[in-house]
Amino acid sequence: MSAAGSTELTDDRAALVRQAFRLEYMTLAWMTIEAAVAIGSGVTTNSLTLTAFGIDSLIELASAGVLLWRLTVELRHGQTFAENAERTASRIGGALLFVLAAYVVASAAWKFWTQQGAEFSLLGLTVSVLAIPIMYFLARGKLQLANALGSRALRADAVESITCGWLAFVVVAALVAQLLVGAWWVDPLASLGIVLFAIREGREAWQGEDCCDQHCK
Repeated sequence: MSAAGSTELTDDRAALVRQAFRLEYMTLAWMTIEAAVAIGSGVTTNSLTLTAFGIDSLIELASAGVLLWRLTVELRHGQTFAENAERTASRIGGALLFVLAAYVVASAAWKFWTQQGAEFSLLGLTVSVLAIPIMYFLARGKLQLANALGSRALRADAVESITCGWLAFVVVAALVAQLLVGAWWVDPLASLGIVLFAIREGREAWQGEDCCDQHCK
């Protein structure tokens, strides 16, 4: 990095970058818990909705890791290199979300064909309820920092946190319906709601910064 480039990181910007790192570390911690609980509960209760939610959490976990890497690269090698790296990683994340959508559709079709239901999971309901305010807090903080830093990557990550919050709401609704109705078709039907979010989020990740900018305006 040139001498001129090294002076670009002011004390105020450095403080904002440190805040961004803290938010991403918090995201990593929560997504690890969320993924483990959701997938574990989903497998135990045969819940496609919970399992898909957990897989999405793993993708979000990877996204947070990519952003940490991107912020580090920007500090060391400059913004242009970091944006190129983030764009490639973002497309990989988008592809994984499309794969998740295909998996849920195929699994839901099989469940409808075989009429397989799922058991209610109190642990899954608990982690889903907690995810809603946690994702709201993280997304709000990321959006504020994204605007302050002018970071499209951080803004994209905030959008993913917003989507995760909505996914959690879908899971909560599905589990409550499962508890009240108890019908076998509730779980596969509710899981299709995750498909809509996965496709939307995957398209945004694949298209990159322009789509993200439109979403956050």
